[in-house]
Amino acid sequence: MTKPAVTKETGFRHFIAAASYSWAGFLRVLREAAFRQELGFFVVSVAALALVGATAGEIVVAVLLFLGLFSMEAMNTAVEEVIDRISPEISIVGKHAKDLGSFAVSCMIAACCLYLGFVLGKHLIFS
Repeated sequence: MTKPAVTKETGFRHFIAAASYSWAGFLRVLREAAFRQELGFFVVSVAALALVGATAGEIVVAVLLFLGLFSMEAMNTAVEEVIDRISPEISIVGKHAKDLGSFAVSCMIAACCLYLGFVLGKHLIFS
């Protein structure tokens, strides 16, 4: 019987393996300028929320939205890497895939901005 090319970990070893893959993914997306800008936007946004006296619940929602943004950016980077690997030449299908990934990131940025505008406006204008 032949040995499988990849062995699947189970139990606690699976947890450790998954954590190491996630850490490697974080380190990879950290090399993306867009992700670093989004990380900066996150830090400034949470600081602004704290300065205006946002509630803990409002800050938690902001953090959740930004986690969604970070995951979209990671997925967009993954799509770009796969497209560049399997289709290094310019193709309309590859362009569509990259454009759709970019649109998903833009939607999450818009969601973050709308929420921040609402909460900051609520605390600065209506309080």
